[in-house]
Amino acid sequence: MSGTGLEKPAGNYRYRILALLFAATTINYMDRSIMGVLGPTLMEKFNWSNADYGYINMAFKAAYAIGMVSMGGVIDRFGTKIGYTLSIAIWSIFGMLHAAVRPAFALVGFIGARFGLGIGEAGNFPAAVKTVAEWFPKKDRAFATGIFNAGSNVGAVLAPAIIPLVVASNGDNWQFAFLVTGAFSAIWVTLWLRTYKKPEEHPKVSKEELEYILQDNDTKDVEKEAEKLPWSRVLPLRQTWAFAIGKITDAVWFFFMFWSGIFFKQKFGLDSIKELGGALVVIYLVADFGSIGGGYLSKFFINRGWNLNAARKVSLLICALCIAPVAFAALTSNVWIAVSLIALASGGHQAWSANLFTLVSDVMPKKAVASVVGIGGMVGAIAGMLVDFALGTGLDSSGNSFYFWMFLVAGLLYLVILGIIHLMLPKLKPLNEDLQLSE
Repeated sequence: MSGTGLEKPAGNYRYRILALLFAATTINYMDRSIMGVLGPTLMEKFNWSNADYGYINMAFKAAYAIGMVSMGGVIDRFGTKIGYTLSIAIWSIFGMLHAAVRPAFALVGFIGARFGLGIGEAGNFPAAVKTVAEWFPKKDRAFATGIFNAGSNVGAVLAPAIIPLVVASNGDNWQFAFLVTGAFSAIWVTLWLRTYKKPEEHPKVSKEELEYILQDNDTKDVEKEAEKLPWSRVLPLRQTWAFAIGKITDAVWFFFMFWSGIFFKQKFGLDSIKELGGALVVIYLVADFGSIGGGYLSKFFINRGWNLNAARKVSLLICALCIAPVAFAALTSNVWIAVSLIALASGGHQAWSANLFTLVSDVMPKKAVASVVGIGGMVGAIAGMLVDFALGTGLDSSGNSFYFWMFLVAGLLYLVILGIIHLMLPKLKPLNEDLQLSE
């Protein structure tokens, strides 16, 4: 064993599990990204105002906030195998139910469908982060998180790439877009149920690989490892709230995901699904590289002897600096400069997110990870709801000039949040199984 842990284990089954997390996250983001691509088309087809579109997105985030708390607890209580299966089943059913909405009750129908989608999709990240904590040692978790988190951007790329193939340029057959992922979800659930076990119980994990995975477990108390924590026990901890405050930045990502299409249409006149799709594909491709690169960045610093505290926080600082220029996106008259600024910020956000998720497994015991991620996700979803309300009402009353303030806040927010995280957790000292600081 070296200062960075065991090296080159015999076997790599953990990467098969990681591939399933990547696939689930891809499906998850395909489902949620459809609204961002079709938003301008559906607003015209159903005569929605900006405020109406904001209410639809608020319904998703309200359910996401509720689901983050409840699904995190379900996953901690019943385990990732059952919890993940339940989550993807719920979001797939409600995702396909969008196609059943009829014009006479379009606003109410979409609000209901988005609410159900949000409940189910809230389970993805608590389950995936908990699975990474079970299958990877601490030094590899940011990289593993970056890999599965990259699925969010692959899904976001696939949505604008596939939708023009199944939806007419005038918006006819829009229902087909919401049916695409149903078959993918069914295949994933089958593979997950057949493949997943904890590494200690999995017959295909070698002794050497298991030793590598569990290298951080200096002492292992089986009874405590099996204990499941209610979210009420982790809620008072400053470690929980440092992460939750960090997740306020989710509001920026939701803004990019659900409002970029509206922004490009209202400011630059991009009307067709194909034109919007091209701009969004560029944004999400850059975001994809950011997710993987952000996870690798932290690993790069650790492998060169940096301590965990410095590696994580310097990585977060680099991400925040990449996001700052998006403050100028609403000031340019060139659509591709705006696309480039939002793309750079999206890459920075995904790199930020990979490192932020890993902070949880750095400082919390495995049994608490999903609940803490759930609480943070709830805070991020509530912040996203506030942005939807502000944008919907602000754009209807003030016009496109309101975008300036949103992009300005987006550009500066990450640096402010990082400062708060550092003040709350000047050193990333882990808590033990009793939620006390380890010596």
